Amino acid sequence: MLLDTAALYFRAFYGLPDSLRAPDGTPVNAVRGLLDMIARLVTDFRPTELIACWDDDWRPQWRVDLIPSYKTHRVAEVVDAGPDVEVVPDPLSVQVPIIVDTLTALGIPIVGKPGYEADDIIGTLAATATTPVDVVTGDRDLFQVVDDARDVRVIYTARGMSKLEIVTDAVVQAKYGVRAAQYADFAAMRGDASDGLPGVPGVGEKTAALLLAEFGDLDGIVAAANDLRVRLSASVRLKLRTAADYLTRAPAVVAVARDLELPAVDARIGIPDGGHEEIARLGSVWGLGESVSRVVTALDRAAAEASRQTE
Repeated sequence: MLLDTAALYFRAFYGLPDSLRAPDGTPVNAVRGLLDMIARLVTDFRPTELIACWDDDWRPQWRVDLIPSYKTHRVAEVVDAGPDVEVVPDPLSVQVPIIVDTLTALGIPIVGKPGYEADDIIGTLAATATTPVDVVTGDRDLFQVVDDARDVRVIYTARGMSKLEIVTDAVVQAKYGVRAAQYADFAAMRGDASDGLPGVPGVGEKTAALLLAEFGDLDGIVAAANDLRVRLSASVRLKLRTAADYLTRAPAVVAVARDLELPAVDARIGIPDGGHEEIARLGSVWGLGESVSRVVTALDRAAAEASRQTE
């Protein structure tokens, strides 16, 4: 199970009241919400391995170089020598170090890589996995990693934890009229205002899906737009040719990395030696209440079940 960690703790932060606070007054709604999510996910989906994928760089410069508008509206401060500072509410920012500490105590490895987003970590781990993979995210861009043949699916959280959606190839096809393997090209054409991707003006989801059905991928679509022998409406041809420069750059921005060199981690579920004491201490210091007992129970049960299966 691969967690799109920031997406989950943002959801927890906005989904739970900021009246949830530590004894010293520090807000802990995102921490408690994330721990409860993990407890629920482990209990319901019974993974044997769990990784918290991390945004070491939420807006990589190489993506900005290709599409300057990429996530521009979410920049709080431009940093010349490192990742730009993202707009994050102060009550959430103070909780991120606590989240790191709790995940560490629970034995959940945090994996990131300088210059890359959590999506790229997920893409690489999903592509190189030798076991079935569940990706937990509210970001539909990660539909591109879905692969029924390799048992890679997305547990989609956009409608909340009480309405989780299991996304497979068939679900992507039913929702958008494209195969999961075509989703990145589809998203590049459609665009995404939340990521600052303009898309091809005048080409919406329906037209993008029809073009992919006929020509297979973005390269085929661009080639068709430049070949007058190919039957294509004049208006669509003009839109594609007008957006030619964007279409040469956007695919690399939208597509997640699949081949990063990542550190080897032991992702087997199991609270490490001293972890029970440390998470209990953190729970007391930060007033995490029953969220700690729920996540500990879920992880201990999962570890015991995995141990029985290997005996």
